[in-house]
Amino acid sequence: MRFTVPQFIEHEPKIVGPLTFRQFIFIGIAGAICFILYFSIGKKSFSLFLLISVVLILGSMALAFGKIGGRSLPTILANSLEFLISPKLYIWRKKEAKVEISYKKEEIKVPEEKVDELPLKIAENSRLKKLRTEVEIGTK
Repeated sequence: MRFTVPQFIEHEPKIVGPLTFRQFIFIGIAGAICFILYFSIGKKSFSLFLLISVVLILGSMALAFGKIGGRSLPTILANSLEFLISPKLYIWRKKEAKVEISYKKEEIKVPEEKVDELPLKIAENSRLKKLRTEVEIGTK
């Protein structure tokens, strides 16, 4: 017996014309606020009413139709708000250790008879400890 698997699970049905219910709510609330603003401040200062209405309509259109990375803008805003409000858990905590750095200045003795030749450089044992210290301190 074969079962059919639904293909478009994330698809919201269109309820009001070409709009989903969520899109209709965002645009409807912005329209209602603009309607109320027209009768409260629109007759006194039409330019202020027009500015506020344009910002409201653009914001509602962004909330209704905007997607970032395949997710709707209200979902992204809700996740961002939840992240900012929720307590953070930091698992790794570095223990402060006192680091002492001492430098030893070694003088190379040049034999007097071979002044023309440069002395050979002797390689250090390992720079790993020195690099680790530099990384922990943050110096170069």
